Amino acid sequence: MRNRRAALGVHFALASALAMGLLTHSPTAEAAPAPLPPVTPTPQSIARSGGDAVVTGRVLVVADGDTDTAARTRLVTELRSHGADRVDVVAPGAVPAAARGLLTVRLGPAGRPDIAGALAGTAVPDTAEGYAVRVEGGRDRRITLAGHDAAGQFYAVQTLRQLFVPADGDDRRPAATPRAPGPDREWRVAGAAVSDHPDMPLRGTIEGFYGAPWTHAERLDQMDFYGDVKANTYIYAPKDDPYHRGKWREPYPADKLAELGELVRRATDNHVRFTFAVSPGESVCYSDPADRTALKAKLQALYDLGTRAFSVPLDDISYTRWNCPGDQSAYGAPGRAAAARAQVDLLNDVQRDFVASHPGTAPLQTVPTEYGDLTDTAYKQTLRAGLDPAVVMMWTGTDVVPPKITVDEADRASALFGRKVFVWDNYPVNDFGNTSGRLLLAPYAQREAGLSRHLSGIVANPMNQPYASKVAVFGVADFTWNDTAYDPAANLRRAMAHLAGGDRSATEALLVFGDLQHLAPTFGATPWQPQAPALAARVERFWSQWDTGDRAAAVTELRAYAEAIRRAPEVVRGGRVEAGFTTDAAPWLDATALWGEAAVRMLDALDARLEGDAARADELLAVSHDLQRRARDVRIVPARNTWGSVQPKVGDGVLDVFLVQADVRLRLWDAAGGGRNLAVKGTASASGVEQNLDRLAARHVNDGQMGTRWASDYTDAAWVQIALAEPARVAAVTLAWEGACAAEYAVQTSVNGTDWTTVSTQRPGNCGTDVVRLTAGEPVTHVRMQGIRRKTTWGYSLYEMGVYGAPAS
Repeated sequence: MRNRRAALGVHFALASALAMGLLTHSPTAEAAPAPLPPVTPTPQSIARSGGDAVVTGRVLVVADGDTDTAARTRLVTELRSHGADRVDVVAPGAVPAAARGLLTVRLGPAGRPDIAGALAGTAVPDTAEGYAVRVEGGRDRRITLAGHDAAGQFYAVQTLRQLFVPADGDDRRPAATPRAPGPDREWRVAGAAVSDHPDMPLRGTIEGFYGAPWTHAERLDQMDFYGDVKANTYIYAPKDDPYHRGKWREPYPADKLAELGELVRRATDNHVRFTFAVSPGESVCYSDPADRTALKAKLQALYDLGTRAFSVPLDDISYTRWNCPGDQSAYGAPGRAAAARAQVDLLNDVQRDFVASHPGTAPLQTVPTEYGDLTDTAYKQTLRAGLDPAVVMMWTGTDVVPPKITVDEADRASALFGRKVFVWDNYPVNDFGNTSGRLLLAPYAQREAGLSRHLSGIVANPMNQPYASKVAVFGVADFTWNDTAYDPAANLRRAMAHLAGGDRSATEALLVFGDLQHLAPTFGATPWQPQAPALAARVERFWSQWDTGDRAAAVTELRAYAEAIRRAPEVVRGGRVEAGFTTDAAPWLDATALWGEAAVRMLDALDARLEGDAARADELLAVSHDLQRRARDVRIVPARNTWGSVQPKVGDGVLDVFLVQADVRLRLWDAAGGGRNLAVKGTASASGVEQNLDRLAARHVNDGQMGTRWASDYTDAAWVQIALAEPARVAAVTLAWEGACAAEYAVQTSVNGTDWTTVSTQRPGNCGTDVVRLTAGEPVTHVRMQGIRRKTTWGYSLYEMGVYGAPAS
C-alpha cells in the first residue's frame, strides 16, 4: 500500500494532558508480569520484555508520512476500544515534554531514528512483511511498532491488538482472541518483545468453488478477516461467476465493476493482494489474436481499479479437443503435448506483454489442467520446458483433495513443473458429492511442518459458507506464517474463540458443535479427518463401561456431554458468536439441537430401564424416536451449494450409530452382545452393480466406510443383502442412502438365503439415513433391501447398510 504523507498536527495541551490523561482514568498500579497471551499467527519470537503498560486516558501516537495509513488507523481504533478517551497523533520530534506519564506508541518504518532507538535491541527481520513490537511498562509506558515495510507495520498493530489484557485481571475469555472492550474498563498491554516475519510469501484463500458465489458484503468481511490473521492473498475465481468463466470475453457490467473496485480497495487497506483470475479454457482459441486481446482487456479493466496481481487458471477443462480449427493448424492434433504448447504460448504472452509492461504487477499465476498428481507426462514436460520462469504454478497436492501434503511431495511437484509450486488447497471447500450436507469445521491439519521452505505459498479454497470457512482459514493463516510452530488443536480453540468474540462459554459451545462437523472427505473412499473424535471417544468409553457393568456411571458421564450437544445451538445463537456464522450454520444448528435432545432422552430411557421402570423407558424411547425423525427432516434451505436442499449431516456415523445401538440394547435388554452392527462381519451380495464397476460393488455396503457405496443397475427390482456371520435376532436395520435412493423398498429377512419374509415396507420422503426398527423375533441368517420403486432414473445407491441385533448364540 502506498503511504500518503499526512499532515500530522499536535493536538495536545499540557493542562488537558495532566487532567485528562493522568486523572480521567486512575491507572491501576502495574502488577507482576503474568504469562503472555498467545498471539495468532504464532510469532517467530515472542518473550517478556518486562511489566505491562497501562492504557492511559489519553494516548500519544508518534507517526509521520512514512507510517502506513491503514496501520495507523487500526492502531487508533484499538487504543480507543481499550480505554483511551483520546488519541493524539504527533510527529517525531514533536512529542511535548508534558507527555511523560502518558502511554506513547511509536509506529513506522524500522529505520526511523526514534523507532530504532526505542526498540532497545528487539530486531526487525530484514524480510518482506517483517516487524517488531516492544512494550515497556513502568513509568515509561512506551510501545514501539516497527515494520520492515508497510505490511510489517500493519502486522505489528495486529499483534499489539492481541496483547491487550484487562487491568483488573478479570479475563474470562480465552487468550489470543478479539478482546471485548468496555467503555468503563481499564486495560493494560502485556509487556512483550516480538520479532516476527512470515514463513511463506503467499498466504490466504482462493474463492474457487462451484455453486453460489459469495456476496459482495461477505467478501468485504473476508478482507477484514484476512487482515486480522495476517493473510496477504485473495484470489477471485468463483466458478459460477459467468464473467470469470463462461462469459470471460465480456466486460463486467458497471455495477459489478464498481463492486470489484470497492473490494480491491478493501483488500488493499488490509494488505491483502487482490488477485483477479480469468478462466478462458472452456472456449478460448489460443492462436486467435482477438481472444488474446479480449483477455488482456479484461485484465486491464481490473488493473485500472488498482489490481496488481492476476491469474489465468486452465483447470477443469478438456485438453483433448480444440475450441477452434486454428489451434489444430498452430499446435497440431489435440493431445497433452499440443495442449501444453498452446497454453504456454498464451501464458507467456500474458506474462511478457501484459504483466511485465504494467508497473507494480506481480508475476502471473496459473492453474495447469493437470493440477492434482505427481505423474510426469508430455503435458508437464512441455510446460516445464517452455513456460516463462516468472509464471507461478498452482498445484492441489497428490489429489484434488489430498489427505496430506509432505515436503517430499512438494519437492517432486516443483521438479515436475520446473519451479516452486503454489498450493491450491481444496480444504475446506464443500462443493463436491462427498461433502453433501456437510460443514467442514475440522482444523487445518496433515500438512507437514517445513513446507514453507519448499512452496511459494498456500491458499485455501473455502466453502460456499464464508463465515463457517473462517475456522479452517484461521488455521491456514497460522500454518503458512509459522509452520514449524503450528498446533492444529490449539489453533482450533483460538479459531472458535475468534468467532465467539472471546466469550468462553460460546467458544466451548462452538467446539462441541464443530466436533459434530469434523469429518473431512476426499474424492475417494477414506476421509482425511474423522467424524466427531471427541464424541466418538466418549461413546467408546460409554460402551466399555456399560459392557463391564458400570452402567449407571456410563449414563451419567455421557449424558453430561449429550446435554452440551443439546445446549450448544442455543449458546451459539446467544449473540456472542459472529452473526454470519450462525446464518451459515443455521440448518446444522437446528438439527444439532434435535439430535442432542434425542441423545439426552435415549440416555434417560437407559437410566429408567436400569432403575427397573420399563414403561418409562419405552415412553422416553418413543420421544427420542420422534426427535430423531424431526432431525432427519431438517433441510438446508436456502441451499448455497451445488448439492442443493439436503439433510444437514450432524455427527453421522457416531451420534446416529450410538442412538441405534442404545435403542437395540433397550429392545434386547437381556441378550448378551445386543446392539452390535452385525453387518460388518457379514458378506454382501447384490442383484447387480452399476456398469459392473468394482468401486460400486456390493462389498462396499458393509465395509464401515461412509465414503464408499454400492450402486445397483437401473431396475426397480434391484436388491442388496447381507449374509450374517451367524444367526441373530435383528432389532434394527439402517440404510444410509446416496442421492439415488428408493421411493419405496422392503426390508426382508431369511433363515436360509432362499425364502424371504418382508418385515417392513418403507416409503421415505427424502434421501438420508433410514432407521428401520424390527421386532426381534426368531433368529435369521440374511437381511435384504429389496427395491420396489426408484426415486431417480439411476439405480439404488447405498453408502452403508447396518444390521443391529444380538447373535442367537
